[in-house]
Amino acid sequence: MDALHTAGIRFAEVLQSGPPWLEKFWISVTSLADPKSIFTVCFPLTYFLDRKVGVSVLWIGLVSEWLNVILKWFLFGERPFWWVHESGLASKELVMLRQFPVSCETGPGDPSGHCMITGAALWPLVTALTALASRHSRSLVVNLTPFGAYTLLQLAVGLSRVFVLAHFPHQVVGGILAGTALGWGLQARTPATCTSGFFMATALALLLSSLALHSLVIAAGINIDW
Repeated sequence: MDALHTAGIRFAEVLQSGPPWLEKFWISVTSLADPKSIFTVCFPLTYFLDRKVGVSVLWIGLVSEWLNVILKWFLFGERPFWWVHESGLASKELVMLRQFPVSCETGPGDPSGHCMITGAALWPLVTALTALASRHSRSLVVNLTPFGAYTLLQLAVGLSRVFVLAHFPHQVVGGILAGTALGWGLQARTPATCTSGFFMATALALLLSSLALHSLVIAAGINIDW
């Protein structure tokens, strides 16, 4: 893993050596793509435009948020900002990296929550836009535009997370793949006809199950809060 982590650090160095205007762009992307935006911005907007799509965004965002936490407990995953010092790499080799206000994230880093949760929750919106485009145009370019934008967004979010030293590239790739698979798999299983009480009960169940799992793992001697 050390070789993989070192390669990730070098990739981050290349990203940070880009033109100065890119710095503001990457930081803006990583801030706007925060998973909280799914619940505070994306869900209300999509629900207003189409109730079924909005509920799907909420449902997938809820499940993927929970699953991301569970996966991080078991996959652990170093954070570049901390690893570069803890591994001793910074004392052995010249490392040209810069720190940003959003660099010092704590907790396990694999897979990337930004990529996984955002990618999963936006999937129903992308498929809805694709269906809408196909009804109004026979142009292949127009029909593929939503998925093209989705792919570019995922790529930009992933690169921004590497740029600010929050994730290694392989954690970003894992987050993108997991998010896409979750979005695709859960969209058809959205409980669109359920009441808000169902979602509140589900959220509570997920919370309690994660707390119980946390306690069991700690009792087993695994320090997931390292």
